[in-house]
Amino acid sequence: MSDQSIDLSAEKYEKHREAGEILAQVRTETAERVEVGASHLDIAEYAEDRIRELGGKPAFPVNISIDEEAAHATPSIGDESTFGEDMVNLDIGVQIDGWLADTAITVDLSGHDDLAEASEEALDAALELVEPGVETGEIGAEIESVIDGYGYNPVVNLSGHGLAHYEQHTEPNIPNRAVSQGIELEVGDVVAIEPFATDGSGKVREGAEEEIFSLEREASVRDRSARKALDQITEEFRTLPFATRWLDSSRPEMALRRLKMKNVVHGYPVLKEEEGFLVSQKEHSVIVTEDGCEVFTR
Repeated sequence: MSDQSIDLSAEKYEKHREAGEILAQVRTETAERVEVGASHLDIAEYAEDRIRELGGKPAFPVNISIDEEAAHATPSIGDESTFGEDMVNLDIGVQIDGWLADTAITVDLSGHDDLAEASEEALDAALELVEPGVETGEIGAEIESVIDGYGYNPVVNLSGHGLAHYEQHTEPNIPNRAVSQGIELEVGDVVAIEPFATDGSGKVREGAEEEIFSLEREASVRDRSARKALDQITEEFRTLPFATRWLDSSRPEMALRRLKMKNVVHGYPVLKEEEGFLVSQKEHSVIVTEDGCEVFTR
């Protein structure tokens, strides 16, 4: 694929940009509402409703990760959790006709400013490197170097990723550490770069909780509530992640359990730092241009 064949003003890129513009506003407004005593569910629903008000759709449920949580945490139905003196990671996505923007920010209520700053500085340094021909391993090396300079570790088994049509995670992966074999970025690539920093060893594991799911395959389902849920999933969310609390079913947990048993949907367990240490995160989405990149979630 030659650079000359890429039209960065094409409709799909404009929709990425439109999603990013909405997302930047929602990220700022939502982060301002995170404070001790505020409700996790209120914050998530505020962000998701605001996205819709501004003309987009959530690309995935708002992730609200607390302390050792790194990803895939979102409030449950009727969740009464509130913020304490926590390290709070907000990961928010917007889609316009399936074209995505993805961003994340740490709101630190815990007094660990340096850890939050480490992931932010690592992202800024990574963005400076993005251009056609750069290898993803070089970006990972820069992320690792900056986080190491703060005395922390990158989370090495999480990575940035490509963004495609109705696909939240696709090639290329953008590692958070140096790797010997990477993929060269090309003009027109759309990627999300998301450093995670931790004061732990630098790996996450799967927890037991699942509140986020996505469609694995379509199938015939006999159970009425499961069939109703599947109809909503295929029509409204397609292949993008959704939350249990988004389903209109009267018994969504039961419906999802039946769909999981038939391998129709799969869940995303909450990912946690394996030793229980804190995790910070910062993320932007970019379009690779001829002379660098366009950050469309600022």
